[in-house]
Amino acid sequence: MLEELRELNWESYDEVRQGFLLMMAPFSEKLKAGTGHLKLGNHGAIYDEETSEMETFCRLIWGMGPFLAENDDDSLSQQLLTGLVAACDPESEVYYGKLTDYHQKFVEMAAIAVCFLLAKAKTWDVLSQDQQKNMAAWLLQINQHKIPKNNWRFFRILINVAMKKMGMPYEKNRIDDDFAYIEACYAGEGWYFDGKETQFDYYISWGFHFYSLIYVKVMGEEDALRVAQMKSRAILFAQSYQYWFDKSGVAIPFGRSLTYRFAQAAFWGALALADVEALPWGVIKGLFARNMKAWMQEAIFTEADFLSIGYRYENLNMSEGYNAPGSAYWAFKSFIVLAIPASHPFWREKSLPTNLSVKTKAMPSVRHLIEHVGQSDHVLLYPAGQFIQNQSHAPAKYGKFVYSTHFGFSVPKGGDTYATGAYDNVLAISEDGGYFRPKGLDTNFEIKNDQIIHQWQPMTGVNIKSTIVPCGHAHVRIHEIDTKREVFLNEGGFSVALREERTILTQSLAQVDTKIGQSLIKNILGFDQAEMIRPEVNTNLFYPRTILPTLSAKLLPGRHLLISLVAGIPQGQTPEMPHIYLTQKGVDIIRGDEKSVRVTLASTDHPRRCLTGKKLTQDTQKYGKI
Repeated sequence: MLEELRELNWESYDEVRQGFLLMMAPFSEKLKAGTGHLKLGNHGAIYDEETSEMETFCRLIWGMGPFLAENDDDSLSQQLLTGLVAACDPESEVYYGKLTDYHQKFVEMAAIAVCFLLAKAKTWDVLSQDQQKNMAAWLLQINQHKIPKNNWRFFRILINVAMKKMGMPYEKNRIDDDFAYIEACYAGEGWYFDGKETQFDYYISWGFHFYSLIYVKVMGEEDALRVAQMKSRAILFAQSYQYWFDKSGVAIPFGRSLTYRFAQAAFWGALALADVEALPWGVIKGLFARNMKAWMQEAIFTEADFLSIGYRYENLNMSEGYNAPGSAYWAFKSFIVLAIPASHPFWREKSLPTNLSVKTKAMPSVRHLIEHVGQSDHVLLYPAGQFIQNQSHAPAKYGKFVYSTHFGFSVPKGGDTYATGAYDNVLAISEDGGYFRPKGLDTNFEIKNDQIIHQWQPMTGVNIKSTIVPCGHAHVRIHEIDTKREVFLNEGGFSVALREERTILTQSLAQVDTKIGQSLIKNILGFDQAEMIRPEVNTNLFYPRTILPTLSAKLLPGRHLLISLVAGIPQGQTPEMPHIYLTQKGVDIIRGDEKSVRVTLASTDHPRRCLTGKKLTQDTQKYGKI
């Protein structure tokens, strides 16, 4: 199966259909039980085992529904309906049950609703009246309970819309109320936030817009004004979301729920489903196909050919509390393209590369700056003011200085040492040199066209202003620290795969070269020592074993200025490093493309010393070019 998946280009309807059927094949025996439940493993989630098994079955429906919309498959439709009929029958031993507020099963209802909407004739219409009543009664429980104030509101919308379209009772006021809440989440430029203004992640693409475009598809004639707005916003969103992918289709790893992997491509398919040409069809298809192709080259399946929990390899360490053994099949949302007729221009047009108007795109309203380097060989996202509460590894998934399509990022495996914390691409602070605290939610931030400013407080009495200046594969970090206590700090660069590595280590430079690429960090001002750290295994999302170049310092109470140069360079790239000058007015940075960036310092009385031993002018000192 794996070799066949790797060979697909994901550009034609037949190829995508083949890919879907290949991924469904390992379930053939399990589905014969007809219970609406599938057991894939035994690790736990925040919900019970029965819900975990129900989730696995229902997440397959994200692919089965679109597939049945355009294909005849009696065996698959029977397996789907037999399971649903049994599990929605209140007299059945496998009944999905009476639900309570905030229940996980409300999430899984959405796939069932969309299946009925897209493939009504082959699903809903073949049920008996009693079976339809059972199905509707179970689904409509969502109207009687509280659900979170975030993307979950779309689940209730889709269920009520589906019931309306099936000729069953529904609650219009629920639809209107939930749309009012979703409208309050709109941030501009096509982007929503997911319930909190600190969350701009993949839930906007595979959640808010994905569900909106399904609504466009099924409600275009009945709700014209709202549908027009949804189309307009999807078009706006596409202009910036295309920046999240490099030229080979790899998307930026950022935020929560990354185990959903190729759900990153779902938005592009939903555009075609709703017939919204937000970009030329060839570009939309290219973005979809390249992401699917890229994912199939990674070790994302278990030995039994099921999707694992993890990112580029099986890895529970990076997962969420709500990731059960079958949760990764949320990725099947990308099979929404199977509901698009083969005659649609999405299928007829040749895949095209993106044609970005600029290489660097600052988006203050949605809290990030993104930069494409070279011919989009490497994409780097610089977030600010983003965070999530009450979820695992929030500082690592939202709070680092930069996220990369080539090097990934790491999450902690412990907190008692710097190595178990795996604090790449962030400054981490410690009182004892053992337990470190990385940057979390900024207390204030600013995103300019050429720099990102973070103000943060890792602990009482320690205030930090970190200014990050993107410079292609490299970036400059300027930290202004005011501390009332003695602290230790470590500045992490890019983690890189521990694989035939060659290292260079001096007091001021830590550099590692591997077949993956080069990672380096250089002290420009204020750090004591460069070091090479071996983080705990299975902390990086891309590579199980990594090596991390770092800088360290011990600061006494007072005000300090620290500057570092950090680079992550893919194999074969030869970037120009920036020049860095410290002046009476601040820090001037001349990028490799000769663009000049000035960083204004809060104070001009920082101690000055020249690391290169060469004074250029009376008020300017050059701090080195590697």
